[in-house]
Amino acid sequence: MENRKEFLRIKRQKHIRKTLFGTAEKPRLAVHRSLNNLSAQLIDDIKNVTIMSLSTLDKEIKKQFASGGNLKVAAHFGEVFARKAKDKGVTKIVFDRAGYLYHGRIKAFADSLRKGGLQF
Repeated sequence: MENRKEFLRIKRQKHIRKTLFGTAEKPRLAVHRSLNNLSAQLIDDIKNVTIMSLSTLDKEIKKQFASGGNLKVAAHFGEVFARKAKDKGVTKIVFDRAGYLYHGRIKAFADSLRKGGLQF
């Protein structure tokens, strides 16, 4: 057991993933949070295809913020992600927080996705 916190998060993630399932009409939005960045991807679990992926390492976000690991960046990242998802024709999603607690950057990201027009 390398890291107990990460082990427990993965355990929560597996428990959550039993019930979450993305389709072409309502894809699963999987979030990954690292110490310095956030990344998210829209996944169609029926076809096992990633529809879209984006990270705070993207040029559009990186040029505005020095670090990708705070609430301001998470909120801005959510707005950018929502806009690009709507351009792809996605308006409804299933939010997969991947075992992360729903607070801090994950909550800021989710709130800005809702503000951007995505429904979940």
